[in-house]
Amino acid sequence: MAHAADTAQAIEADGLVKTYPGDVRALDGLSITVGRGEILGLLGPNGAGKSTTVKILTTLIRPDAGTASVAGHDVLRHPDRVRRVIGVVSQKSGADPEASGRDNLVLQGRLYGLAGPRARHRAAELLARFGLDDAASRPVKTYSGGMRRRLDVALGLVHRPRVLFLDEPTTGLDPEARASMWAEIARLAGDDALAILLTTHYLDEADRLARRLAIVDRGRVVAAGTPDALKGELRGDAVHVDWADPPPEPPVREALGRLPGIREVVLDGQRLSARADDGASAIPAVLAALDHAGVPATAATVARPSLDDVYLRYAGRRFTQADAPVRADEAARAEEAVR
Repeated sequence: MAHAADTAQAIEADGLVKTYPGDVRALDGLSITVGRGEILGLLGPNGAGKSTTVKILTTLIRPDAGTASVAGHDVLRHPDRVRRVIGVVSQKSGADPEASGRDNLVLQGRLYGLAGPRARHRAAELLARFGLDDAASRPVKTYSGGMRRRLDVALGLVHRPRVLFLDEPTTGLDPEARASMWAEIARLAGDDALAILLTTHYLDEADRLARRLAIVDRGRVVAAGTPDALKGELRGDAVHVDWADPPPEPPVREALGRLPGIREVVLDGQRLSARADDGASAIPAVLAALDHAGVPATAATVARPSLDDVYLRYAGRRFTQADAPVRADEAARAEEAVR
């Protein structure tokens, strides 16, 4: 019989529900799976439920309902087993800023049961792998943001986990440091065959790194699949129209409703988004119709489908506006678009 850690799915969560005091429903039936050697991007805005999901899967909190297992171990029945096979890189650094990078890694190794020589050897391996050799003896408080995040990932790998949780790993990093971190995360999944659950609110990061995405909104998965497949579901081009000030909605919808080939219209403040089979050909007709309706636009663009368009379709509002309360008419339009 196969050992629990050899199961096909490294992470399985089904119907997770979590409500915090004040009737704040952080998770509302969330379900995900992550295979070995796979990066699953859990994509959503702040407050979508990403961090709560990670806390449940890493045994820090208990769900109100639902089940979850990591490397074949149930997070509620065998939390100690789960902790032995996971690495966690949280949003806030867990390193001691007064200690050196080497000392942080050695201490982490000792906490996981590595004897002194083995802990020092493992620390040296990781310092070399993450390009921290020259800074190994320096206090962590002298490290740059990118260096600290690399050290955080190294700390999560000291005990050679089977599953790695990366919670917003590049928040606050400059573009060069982000690119370096992306390359290392890709190597961890490819060369080390780690299962990685990556939470992020960066669309480009999710598109670049994740083999599959689970787009989370208000505690539930609203869409899942590969980035290319999700974008491929959106036929045609994305048409975006902008105004200097939010226009009245009725004349905008009436004007565009008469145009053939324009669909999935969402008006969000000063920007309208719609889909068209041929965006370049549709733009002149769209601008003319809006001008005739007395709501002339200030700008219009055409683009291929993006993850932001995917989020707009399934959640009914833009990713950048996802923290705002959803209106009933927006939710209804999102449900209609999915049908």
